[in-house]
Amino acid sequence: MAPLVPDIIGNELNFVVAILIGIAFGFILEQAGFSTSKKLVGLFYGYDFTVLRVFFTAGVTAMIGVIALGHFGFLDLNLIYINPTFIWSALAGGIIMGLGFILGGFCPGTSVCAAAIGKIDAMIFVAGGFLGVFAFAEGYPLLEGLYKAGNWGSPRIFEIMGMSQGLFAFLLMFMAIVAFIITTKIEERVTGRKNPEFQPKILYAGLAAFAVFIGLSAFIMPERQEYIINQSNDEKIISEFVPKEITIDELAFRIMDEEKNLQIIDFRSPDKYKELRLPNSINMTIDYLFTKDATKILLLKNKKRVFIAENEAKEKKAAYIGERLGFDEIYILKGGLDNFTENILNFKMPSQINTRQEADTYSFREKARERIPVLIEEFKGKNVPKKSETKRVLGGC
Repeated sequence: MAPLVPDIIGNELNFVVAILIGIAFGFILEQAGFSTSKKLVGLFYGYDFTVLRVFFTAGVTAMIGVIALGHFGFLDLNLIYINPTFIWSALAGGIIMGLGFILGGFCPGTSVCAAAIGKIDAMIFVAGGFLGVFAFAEGYPLLEGLYKAGNWGSPRIFEIMGMSQGLFAFLLMFMAIVAFIITTKIEERVTGRKNPEFQPKILYAGLAAFAVFIGLSAFIMPERQEYIINQSNDEKIISEFVPKEITIDELAFRIMDEEKNLQIIDFRSPDKYKELRLPNSINMTIDYLFTKDATKILLLKNKKRVFIAENEAKEKKAAYIGERLGFDEIYILKGGLDNFTENILNFKMPSQINTRQEADTYSFREKARERIPVLIEEFKGKNVPKKSETKRVLGGC
């Protein structure tokens, strides 16, 4: 259920909705003629390319939908599970699947759809599928080498081809339109008649133009995370960005006062965070900011969020990304944590004090140097705030 789970649709209701969607999907398959083996195998014989059109349309629709939802922050693309690619078993499985499709007239999904409306050949096909699963499971020790050979991980095609996400989306959309035109011509030549579904032509020319427009829209919706990170790496943009700041003395005072609304987000490495964990702090990475779990933490009301890192430059980059993602009340620590460590935690009283203000500041820092390490030790013994980690749901067709 994409961005709706678990924030809007709970995990239990998710199963109910999934069943309803499954029923609707099966109904649409049957109404589209996908329970008829003659229509399905028409792809291989050249007289009916409905399967190709449906799969292309579904793929392009899903692709543009994912790009749009990811771009506007409604979908966490990091949680989308991509089946790992084992190239040799994929090729072998593709050959077996293709032969089974031609000989049996169904694919696994359409066979269940046809069996549900009482078609005997589909029932036999489903039974054969179960026998195939059983045979594979029993023979797995012998087939394991082939099954796991050629592990390519979880690649994305546009990354392999070295192109942008938007360009690949447009090319796939353009390819789909070309495929629709060519397959229509093939159908007309094989059947010797015009396809009534594609009349009048001006209507479908308009739909094709609209499809091209949708494909072009992918260029103005680049991958959100990559786009924002690239902007944060632009020195000109960051130099013009002026975040709110908090001084080391103010942060020290708020820590000593044990303010409940203080939220410290530490962007150092996990190892450095373990060495020094300020009270009420959470360790995060830049990538984690883009997740739904980070949103739950950073959208808590009445919180003063202080982004800290070794230096101001890293803090400023994190604050820029945070503001672009819609988080407010973000402050950075002036001078970075290195400055806080040197002038608060490791403070040394100077030999010369010139003004009353300096005397008060140094007196406070002496107290902070003694008190904050005690609070740090107490924080280690408490239940440290932990980042929630939403897990990917494994699976796929």
